[in-house]
Order: sequence, then C-alpha cells, then structure tokens
Amino acid sequence: MKKYGLDYASLKEVKPDLIYCSVTGFGQTGPYAQRAGYDFIVQGIGGFMSITGERDGQPGGGPQKAGVAIADLMTGMYSTIAVLTALTHRDRTGEGQYIDMALLDVQVAMLANMNSNYLASGQPPVRWGNAHPNIVPYQTFQTSDGWIIVAVGNDGQFRKFVEVGRRPDLADDERFATNPARVRNRDVLVPILAEMVRLQGKQHWIAALEAAGVPCGPINDLAEVFENEQVVARGMQVDLPHPSGGTVKLVRNPINMTGTPPQALTHPPTLGEHTESVLREVLGYDDARIAALRNQAVI
Repeated sequence: MKKYGLDYASLKEVKPDLIYCSVTGFGQTGPYAQRAGYDFIVQGIGGFMSITGERDGQPGGGPQKAGVAIADLMTGMYSTIAVLTALTHRDRTGEGQYIDMALLDVQVAMLANMNSNYLASGQPPVRWGNAHPNIVPYQTFQTSDGWIIVAVGNDGQFRKFVEVGRRPDLADDERFATNPARVRNRDVLVPILAEMVRLQGKQHWIAALEAAGVPCGPINDLAEVFENEQVVARGMQVDLPHPSGGTVKLVRNPINMTGTPPQALTHPPTLGEHTESVLREVLGYDDARIAALRNQAVI
C-alpha cells in the first residue's frame, strides 16, 4: 500500500484520528512478514492440522485441514473486534491507531485449551479424529444410511445407549462398565459399538437415543442442514429478489438483537451495478467525466 501512498503513515497525516486495520498472513514484523498468506498453509504452520484428522495408524489417518477457510474467517472476526475496540478508544480519547492482524496469530490463538495443555505439560496434543481422548464413546458412528454423533457423558448414558442397541450386556461387562475402563479398552469396545450402530438407520438412532436421554445428533449435508427444522425455525435462509429475474437464496446474518436486528435488504450486486452511483454521489463526478471513463473502458 505504501507505493500507492495508502499506507497508515501517509493517511494518518491527512486524518490523525484514522483507524487503519491491516490483515496479512504473517503480520508486519518477524521473518515471515513478506510471505504471502494462504489459509491452508497457515492451518499447517499454526498447529491446527496437527490436532485435526484421524489418528496416525488408523485408516485415513494423518493431518487434515478444516472444511472451510477457518483462519481467514476467524481473522476477519478478530479484526472486527479490534476495530470496534479502537473505535471505542477513539470515542474516549480522540486517538486513532494502527491494527496489525495476522492469520497466523489468530490461528495460534484459536487453539485455546490445546495451547494451555501443551504449555502446562510440554506434551504436544495428538489427533483423535472424531473421538475424545478421555471419554468413550464420544464420537461418530456410521449407521445403515448415514452418520451420527453419540456423546455419552457418563456411565448411565452408556447403559441407555447400549440398551437402545439391544446390547445391555456391554454395560455389565467390567471392561466397559465405567468410563476409565472404556477408555482403557476403547479398541475392543468401539468396533462392537460400530457394528451395533450399523444395524439401524440414522433417524432410528436419533429418535431412540433422544427418547432415552442420550446426547446425539445427525451429521447433515448442506441439503439436510437447510431442511432441518431448527434451521428453518431460525430463518437462516433468506430469499431476495434479484435483477436477473427470480430470487437469490442467501444465509442470513446469525446475529439476533432486539433493538437493532440485522436486515437482509438488498441482493448481492451485479458486476458494476453501483459504479455510476458511487462515482456520481460519493466522488462527485459529472456526466462528462463518467462518460470519459466509460469511453476509455475504465468502467
């Protein structure tokens, strides 16, 4: 930005109370400062992929990236918080400031309790796939027609789970009767449970486990997500008219506020839809100047 005269130091001279947020892959300092930032690479450098994916030695084991650009998205969220904080500071003091945001910084911070565990113990955490290191069974299972999550949190829930699966004997087996025992014997227990779960479909298991008070849920694809009764009830899909004809389907802002709720008022703009109005109303260009830009194929 400096070569265009749009860096913070240049703009601050024009507007001393400027709040300027810079988002890069690795920040403005350090040996990586000049590197390009890619979400995928940052997920690896920042440790996220070391704790995501199936365990080594298991089928499909190895590091795994997130299904969305999580470092990009979360850096945007943290940047928003930083800008709002800077605005509050300016309201109180009249001072602007420079905000240096890096994808890598955010990715490291996002590891939360994993960071704390490592810093306290000196032992890097490992991948557990869709299982839990200290609770069994607390993982995904494949049914006859899809996948579910079963999150057994105590011995009573485990008994209910296996009773629903018509294997109450498992709850009486001393190898599986308590959670510590199940953790020790997970390699024996989990294949038995997996075989049990595969005998029925996803909806059967969800209905039966919910009725029994066992925490569970489906693993939905996006078609199922937007048909889910809770997602529908929350109005997460919005339909807006579009100038190309018909409507465009969008996802609403997930923020819900009583006083100033976000509103979906306009469709995503078509290419160049607002160019002329911005030039005319914001920048004050007259018809001749706009026509000249159009003739030169600038717009």
